[in-house]
Amino acid sequence: MINSKKNQLKKKLGLSFGIAILIGGTIGVGILRTPGAIAGMLANYWAIIFCWVLGGVYILIGINTYAELATMLPKAGGSYNYIKRAFGNYAGFLSGWFDYILNAIPPAFYCIVIGEYIIRLFPNLEGNTTLIAIAFLIFFSALQSSGVKNASIIQQITSVIKVAFFTALILACFMYSGIKFHPIKKESPLFEVGFIISFFKSLQLIIGTYDGWTAVCFFSEEDENPSKNIPKSLYMGAIIVMILYVLINIAFFHVLPVSALANSPLAAADVAQVVFGEKGAIIVTIIAIFSLISILNAYLMIPARILFGISRDGYFIEKGTKINKGGTPIIALYISTLFALGLIAIGSFEVLFSFATIMSVIIWGLAYCSLIRLRIKEPNLQRPYRSFFYPWSTLFMILSTIALLAGFAYSDSLNFLIIVLIICISYPIYLVVNHRNKKPFF
Repeated sequence: MINSKKNQLKKKLGLSFGIAILIGGTIGVGILRTPGAIAGMLANYWAIIFCWVLGGVYILIGINTYAELATMLPKAGGSYNYIKRAFGNYAGFLSGWFDYILNAIPPAFYCIVIGEYIIRLFPNLEGNTTLIAIAFLIFFSALQSSGVKNASIIQQITSVIKVAFFTALILACFMYSGIKFHPIKKESPLFEVGFIISFFKSLQLIIGTYDGWTAVCFFSEEDENPSKNIPKSLYMGAIIVMILYVLINIAFFHVLPVSALANSPLAAADVAQVVFGEKGAIIVTIIAIFSLISILNAYLMIPARILFGISRDGYFIEKGTKINKGGTPIIALYISTLFALGLIAIGSFEVLFSFATIMSVIIWGLAYCSLIRLRIKEPNLQRPYRSFFYPWSTLFMILSTIALLAGFAYSDSLNFLIIVLIICISYPIYLVVNHRNKKPFF
């Protein structure tokens, strides 16, 4: 194991960055697309709004646990550190690489989608999607390598612009349609088996749209005052995202009824066309591009921190711990950039998103279990923030996670089985790495 005391990231970040990275790492084009898919599955206004609120409440209760874990163990890598500390090396190895893969894939996807949206604005660039995607990846990777302070400033600016755009869209929808509900042509019975399956599928999509809320925790080692800033960043950022998501859905359904938006591939475009006319598509495209730029910056910062933490504990190459003068884990950043570049070149990464939410929920569930385990195992460990209503709030999250996974296994059994297979394959790989490092088994 590499001496972690010699490989510490520099403390250059604060509260404003924490809020910005949560907002920037969470709000993407998903919120512009998912309302249509969910409307098609649930076909019930109140069920849809309830589902979005429920997803937000689920995240807020999860934050109650993560705030304690992140301030208790303020180290680069996020969930990996808590799970490893609580359950040993294999659990840490598995969760660390799960988390890295989950966070290293998105930059390639975001770069390609940015390229597609730019071509919508400038049709003369048709056929250059890959080149545009690579250009954005290289530009933001270079920005990251210039130092964590520069990356922090860009994250804050782009997150503010993103919130401003979404707020303007919400206000425009309300100003156009007035505060009224449109009649819904078809209401689905709330307790039919088909509706329950649709509800879980909708919740899976929504939780996927909220994914990114743990982003603050990956940077706790770099925070100037993690004991105070991490909990504030988590709660404030998540509440802003939750309010925006719920209001966006209400605003959309004030412009068009649920039946009109059902199964729309880009609900925001349909709404904007009604509100803004022919310019609606352009406005939504601009909002999408700024959303993607903000989330791209965030997701180039996050995997580098995870890989840095994994490397520091001996689960990757020693050079993965190298930090440049600007405070960036530079080798980890370059490796993550090359990984994304490869995905852009081969263009076969999108299928991996199909089980991303399930993998995320598994990691969250293990982190919740870690809190209980560490409370018992290390009761004297310093805890600047203590989870409210412990252990009931944490037990609730564990039970909720089990229920979600059961629902996902039933409604999305193929992807669930793929994840089980990945876990089985990971074990012999861990044994080889463990033997190389001559670590204890657990």
